Amino acid sequence: MAPPTSNPSPPRPRSSSAAPPPTFSKISKPSRAAATRSLRADAGIVITASHNPYADNGIKFFRADGYKLDDKIEDQIEHLVFSGEIENIRPNAEAIGKAVRIDDALGRYIEYAKNSLPRGLTLEGVRIVVDCANGAAYKSTPCVLRELGAEVIVCNNHPDGMNINRDCGSMHPEVVCRKVVEHQAHLGLAHDGDADRLLLCDENGRLIDGDDIMAIAALEMMRQKTLAHETLVTTVMSNAGLDVVIRAAGGKIIRTAVGDKNVIDEMLRGGYNLGGEQSGHMIFRDHSTTGDGLVSALQIIRVMKATGKPLSELARCWTRYPQLVTNVKVREKIPFEQLDDVTQLVAAAEAAVKPDGGRVLLRYSGTEPKARLLLEGREQAVLEKWSAQICDAIKKQIGA
Repeated sequence: MAPPTSNPSPPRPRSSSAAPPPTFSKISKPSRAAATRSLRADAGIVITASHNPYADNGIKFFRADGYKLDDKIEDQIEHLVFSGEIENIRPNAEAIGKAVRIDDALGRYIEYAKNSLPRGLTLEGVRIVVDCANGAAYKSTPCVLRELGAEVIVCNNHPDGMNINRDCGSMHPEVVCRKVVEHQAHLGLAHDGDADRLLLCDENGRLIDGDDIMAIAALEMMRQKTLAHETLVTTVMSNAGLDVVIRAAGGKIIRTAVGDKNVIDEMLRGGYNLGGEQSGHMIFRDHSTTGDGLVSALQIIRVMKATGKPLSELARCWTRYPQLVTNVKVREKIPFEQLDDVTQLVAAAEAAVKPDGGRVLLRYSGTEPKARLLLEGREQAVLEKWSAQICDAIKKQIGA
């Protein structure tokens, strides 16, 4: 693969970061899913802040096959905990069992991730910047890329338990974009804290989001005739331009509610093997059972190596509709129809953008105290006008 064309290639720098202290250890969400399967465990559990600050930790469960638990089972677990009924079914001391440390968990995941690439394919000659978000991928992603032959420049790989996602990673992709230009790299990778998300940066410092990644991967898989049922599964948040390019190539898109769990459930129902979210959750189901930022990155690098094209050229395979996403912090999540003028403004905005193929989506975040507004259409000024009016109406009534 040729070096970036915008600047001459500098001398090959050594890694910019030393390894974090060995006293701190983490394992990513996708690696826990893989370990649950490889160890033939009954279930897997991971405590994760995902893309949030460290104080917003939650618990995620995996079934024996590495997929997330069904909603009904999760609801039953929540009921047992919050109702107090769990106290009545706790095992006694003799039935608790024992804890066993899996010393080679990291090694198992490294081999699993490397096996998602064709045998014999190396990353020799590829310079990559990796932003680990001070999270769970601080060892695994740099290690895998180096073992495959890449030159790796690492940042934000010193987790201390409290700096996860802080001004770094996929929540702040400007960091990796800046460093790609600084180091004249071929691309950059940005994870979130538990490493199930991925955002990329091309050799020119331009952000490549989940929609770009899905477009590149889906079109390549259609050319290789490996996209199951010629179908891509994504959410209502993905850009309408995806529908246009996939249909033009002879495929189709199925949209779900927001959340990688909804995407995976639809993939399982229909037997589909590629899905994801604009935010960077990608599921390459031929290789993984959940979002896996490292595996996703390897699939795009594989396309770069196979085609000999830089990431910037691959990303030009589709045209993005102008899209405006605005978040409003709220103190409570009152149904929007109970707020004065909000539903009327949304209806008026829809009437303004739909003739050009646009749309409006207003919802509450499932993990944060925020209302999220998406507007899509051909005229940016129109989107900004309606976004301001709708968000102002929300702020005045329930703004934090």
